[in-house]
Amino acid sequence: MVYMELSANENKQVMRTVNGTDYARYALRTRFVNIGDDYLEVVREFAQPYVQPGDILSISEKIIALCQKRIVYRKDIHPGFWAKFLCRFVHVTPAGPGAGTPYKMQLIIMQCGLFRVLFAAACSAVTKLFGKKGVFYRVCGHEVEGIDGLIDYDISFREYVDYGILNPENPSKVCEEIQEALDIPCMIVDACDISVAILGKSSGVELPEEILAEIIRDNPAGQDDQHTPLILIRKITQPE
Repeated sequence: MVYMELSANENKQVMRTVNGTDYARYALRTRFVNIGDDYLEVVREFAQPYVQPGDILSISEKIIALCQKRIVYRKDIHPGFWAKFLCRFVHVTPAGPGAGTPYKMQLIIMQCGLFRVLFAAACSAVTKLFGKKGVFYRVCGHEVEGIDGLIDYDISFREYVDYGILNPENPSKVCEEIQEALDIPCMIVDACDISVAILGKSSGVELPEEILAEIIRDNPAGQDDQHTPLILIRKITQPE
């Protein structure tokens, strides 16, 4: 294995200070993670050689979901009237179109049921009048907000056009498995450039979720073609 120099992604900072404590966030480059890969092997190959005692590994939920085969293929999704209608009213953010495509909206309906989606859309329409956004996803639940893939525009990973990626199953259990097998305290996160959610963490991660979220608030993994779904977090001890 060729060891790389630990650094941040382009346009991201290595250091971030949270509540007076400095943390380094190193982006670990991996290969493309395919459907059905072994996440233990991915972490063993691309993260374990760099981990020191006290480090925390942040893992993108997307690669865990891919390893778990938590996908729905585009060919198995058939957008109906409501999916085509509702997706036109979705607020598109810099992080992507979200539910603003017929296929993504139809998958949300498949996951939540039409009644819940219609109720979420109605709540969203009302709250938008008062400048409040994101209500649709809060009503539907994070399992919907976290759906990736099914992208209809040009992206770096063409594979993500053909299928939707659901949230990983039992993320805290996965984290415990990684910690027990590789002795790496870790967490699984759903992060983009505008929001962060801690989906699960292992028992060896002692920091509260609020602090963990702030450490990666600026999304050090990026969301383009960086190939860095693993972020190594290291507390920096200041000399006395």
